[in-house]
Amino acid sequence: MTSFARLVSAAALLVLPLSTLAFASSDDAWDEFAKDVAAKCTALAEGRIEKPKVVVDPFGTESYGMAILTGKAVGADATVSSICVYDKKTQTAEIGGELPADQVTITVP
Repeated sequence: MTSFARLVSAAALLVLPLSTLAFASSDDAWDEFAKDVAAKCTALAEGRIEKPKVVVDPFGTESYGMAILTGKAVGADATVSSICVYDKKTQTAEIGGELPADQVTITVP
């Protein structure tokens, strides 16, 4: 085996375990991201939606995370949904207005 081939083989052996580690930590990072989006968006829905159910886009866009919250509107019998946008850079969230069930239907298991 040439020295170049040995070098490539050695590099592959070093990088392979690291790539598996990076993949695992990426899964953990995405889980934490989804939890943070859900928590911040749920806090913003307080006083608007009773016990909101939250669906988080698992990855969002390059710059933003997104979630849809749905549940009973506070002080009403109507079911409403709201869209929440989470800035990945600043880790802050903003929530949109209430969308009535006849305009948006969300089923959360």
